[in-house]
Amino acid sequence: MKKTVLNVAALFLGVTTFAQNIQTVTNSKGPVLGYSADSGVKILTVGGNKFKDLNKNGKLDKYEDWRLPVDERAKDLASKMSVEQIAGLMLYSGHQSVPAPAEGFRAGKYNGMFYKESGAKAFDLTDQQKKFLKEDNLRHVLVTTVESPEIAAKWSNNIQAYIEGLGLGIPANNSTDPRHSATVTAEFNEGAGGQISLWPDGLAMGATFDPELVKKFGNIAAQEYRALGISTALSPQIDLGTEPRWYRIAYVFSESPELTADLGRGYIDGFQTTIGSKNGWGGKSVNAMVKHWPGGGPEEGGRDGHWAMGKYAVYPGNNFQNHVKPFTEGAFKLNGGTKEASAVMPYYTISFNQDTKNGENVGNGYSKYLITDLLRGKYKYDGVVCTDWLITADEPKSPGGFAGKPWGAEKLSIAERHYKVLEAGVDQFGGNNDKAPVLEAYQMGVKEHGEKAYRAKFEQSAVRLLRNFFRTGLFENPYVNTEETKKIVGNPEFMKAGYEAQVKSIVMLKNKANILPIKERKTAYIPKRYSPATFNWWGIYTGPSLQYPVDIEKVKQHFNVTDDPAKADFALVFVKSPHSEEGGYSDVDAKEGGNGYVPISLQYQTYTATEAREKSIAAGDPVVAPNVHDRTFKNKTSTATNFTDLLAIENAYKAMNGKPVIVSITASKPMIFNEFEKHADAILMNFNVSNQAVVDIVTGKYEPSGLLPLQMPANMATVEKQKEDVPYDMETHKDSESHNYDFGYGMNWSGVIKDARTQKYHKQ
Repeated sequence: MKKTVLNVAALFLGVTTFAQNIQTVTNSKGPVLGYSADSGVKILTVGGNKFKDLNKNGKLDKYEDWRLPVDERAKDLASKMSVEQIAGLMLYSGHQSVPAPAEGFRAGKYNGMFYKESGAKAFDLTDQQKKFLKEDNLRHVLVTTVESPEIAAKWSNNIQAYIEGLGLGIPANNSTDPRHSATVTAEFNEGAGGQISLWPDGLAMGATFDPELVKKFGNIAAQEYRALGISTALSPQIDLGTEPRWYRIAYVFSESPELTADLGRGYIDGFQTTIGSKNGWGGKSVNAMVKHWPGGGPEEGGRDGHWAMGKYAVYPGNNFQNHVKPFTEGAFKLNGGTKEASAVMPYYTISFNQDTKNGENVGNGYSKYLITDLLRGKYKYDGVVCTDWLITADEPKSPGGFAGKPWGAEKLSIAERHYKVLEAGVDQFGGNNDKAPVLEAYQMGVKEHGEKAYRAKFEQSAVRLLRNFFRTGLFENPYVNTEETKKIVGNPEFMKAGYEAQVKSIVMLKNKANILPIKERKTAYIPKRYSPATFNWWGIYTGPSLQYPVDIEKVKQHFNVTDDPAKADFALVFVKSPHSEEGGYSDVDAKEGGNGYVPISLQYQTYTATEAREKSIAAGDPVVAPNVHDRTFKNKTSTATNFTDLLAIENAYKAMNGKPVIVSITASKPMIFNEFEKHADAILMNFNVSNQAVVDIVTGKYEPSGLLPLQMPANMATVEKQKEDVPYDMETHKDSESHNYDFGYGMNWSGVIKDARTQKYHKQ
């Protein structure tokens, strides 16, 4: 560790100094204070205690007094803030990368130049960051990719030092989407896979059926987050996975309301609880922003609300209430002292025909019925409500394009959308760095309700937002010790715990004649996996490849490896679940005179949707597709982009000529097994964890214990006939050993698992 620098004056104050000119002051019966020597902030001594004079007025204000209750401090500070400052507090930044790249939505410049040409350090602030922090008063920053934990910590310290001397000295509440998952697939987990402990995420965590394990993860992840300078987690995602075709089903826990509620509760308790604190909150707590109210799972046809093609959630089974349960029975009923999730994010979708009061079909973040009447009124939630990212921005030119998501408010101006969101009861705007439209919306509110009433409304939101700063100790010390960061983030103990959790999430579906485990040093045939050319979430092209799907050198530690099936004792085939780039919409179909909507298939082979709905439940794109009044895809065809994975299994089966074939599937959603299951002697299914964990089960180092968090459908006909909002309503696959791949099914070395988990969590 870097040697601490002391001086005589500092000794009398109990002050220590470390990197980046940050000082700490110790209170004998109170918190450690941290501040930048360059910010102009002074230390006040009152009654033998020390406090930060953040607004530099020479006296102790209530919001600076750490002895007072959080609400008293928050109300005092809110009353002192200008409308412009509150508007800035209501902003949540777009995605920030450290350092900033030269292109894309995370791009940034340093003194007018891109990073590589600028001579800037990786942890310096960009011009854009300085602007939104100083000019727009923004204090909630979303962090994505970072060069290293140490760089992330130094960057966070730079932000805090930069704004500590501004105005009222409000610190930054830095946040992140999930960072601990083993793979990076989209903008909402873009920070994953860095130098941090790697854990199961979403369905993988759900497959453990273990709330205590999830709580342990939350506790460890919170320690790593705080060491990185992050105090808010934009998670967990507790939507129910009742629609098997949905893109984001990979990130939910399960289709069970009961299991999802318990896992969500464990997750939030783990993140928000500072162990040893009287009320749970403290300097090691991380705020949890639970999402997506009131449940984003029942997307019509499986299309996702990030795009206009998926703007509608539908409820053909009248099952809205089950989707609310993970919030009301889990996130809002914690076992720990923090009591409830500190923030809630509504999803992009329009919860179609669920507004029983006003009959309004607008995105959830625009809905006064869903936010004020239900969330605030019926369920008494008084935490922060923050929109999903870019709901006030303009939509793209095509239902399949990626841009703003103003669903149901497309014809309003950007400022009018902000006003409608405020009127719905929301406190904060995700992905907006600009205070101007918030201030315009404020003037609209003043005109309609009067200055006094709308100022009070803004202060109410400010209080909700500021609670999350005070509870986590940011006003006392927002800084991190970078030497400690290097010790905490990704340390061996945390890495081991994450890896063991990954193993626990793997589900063994089939083990004919007890072929697994293979403990002897046998010879394995592992076919290379062909990955077709793809366009990712942002439309960036990646060329095709043919390569081993696993680290062959690590496999060779256990088995001999051959490229000749004739010389192998068994085949180990790694594939991914069927997927398609189209996601339910095709510009080609639209250009050829169709409505643009195509089926999302869960099988490898070409699929024609003969059993699809004759007419869609919801429709209407008033701006980009005003003439499309029906989104049906009946009798249309689609083919999985990775159909060659099926060929890999079939060819391995033929080439092995009766010798065992073990199939390892990395799945992002349910899939159809009847295409290949009969060709496999053993099947292991994981939900985006490392292939090394799979190998460790194959060799018997670990015993499989995962359970299916979702049903695996028998065919696409049952997928088309199920109702998007209803769990457990599909016919499930029955394999050659007469096992049904149903919710809660899984095997260990002794056979089908029957334990306390399967007794507690079952189809209801």
